[in-house]
Amino acid sequence: MTDDIIRISPPGSFLGEGPLWSARDNAVYWVDILGHKLHRYRLDDQSLKHWVFPEPIGWVIEREKGGFIAGLKSGFTQLTLEPFTLKHIGDPEPQHPDNRLNDAKADKWGRIWAGSLHMPQTEKSGGLHRLEADLTFKHIDGPYQVANGPTFSPDHTKIYHTDSGAGEVYVFDLDADGNESNKRLFVAFNEDTDGSPDGMTTDAQGGIWIAHWGGARISRFKPDGTLDFAVPMPAKQITSMTFAGPNLDRLFVTSAAVDQPDDKEAGTLFEVPHPLLRGHTGLPTLQFGG
Repeated sequence: MTDDIIRISPPGSFLGEGPLWSARDNAVYWVDILGHKLHRYRLDDQSLKHWVFPEPIGWVIEREKGGFIAGLKSGFTQLTLEPFTLKHIGDPEPQHPDNRLNDAKADKWGRIWAGSLHMPQTEKSGGLHRLEADLTFKHIDGPYQVANGPTFSPDHTKIYHTDSGAGEVYVFDLDADGNESNKRLFVAFNEDTDGSPDGMTTDAQGGIWIAHWGGARISRFKPDGTLDFAVPMPAKQITSMTFAGPNLDRLFVTSAAVDQPDDKEAGTLFEVPHPLLRGHTGLPTLQFGG
């Protein structure tokens, strides 16, 4: 089945992550965290472009006012690409200088939820943080070993969040003001058979899609946490995914080449053909309100 998977970029991204669909730019953005790069793939002309950063970059999220917010090793950062500018907002974890921001998404209230991790991964010092529209930030939960993959239910009454190091995905309830409560287990992975849960996205039908780091596949879970189906992928270390395109019926998947010298597909941006999605489509990308 992996022969049906479309190769969008060349392989080799050390840690491809954080795919983002931009309707504004008709493009998919994704990062190579360890390569310090932001990549862009335009859907109209299939062109590829990248920008180099002075430090690891975990993700970008569009701003309503234009430009992006980026999650850099040094913290939350305002970003423009043309011209290229960076403006530091703040570090949510100054007490942990070896930590970095790892994965993030915006919610319907215009805020960014971002996880973090300890870069050597020898300490459980990561957390879940939230950047408010006024550029202040708040610690939400932790500690985590590898805080990863936030995503939301279509009605924004739930946020799903991963600790890849523990092999667990959690779910919180969200009230009408976006305050979280009632954290509980959503899915637990068996590392020997599943790999580790990594990035996630939600489809318009309420399914939660999870990337399997070390498991060479993506899986769709029903809202009750039961497995619906899986799609095998050509690379072992699958990191995240995003629905894209005008109809949100295309799924782009990132992967990582780090520690995979014999995996010739590792570090490729893939596209899953529409028939393999079984009719599921995505939700519009949300932007940061600040």
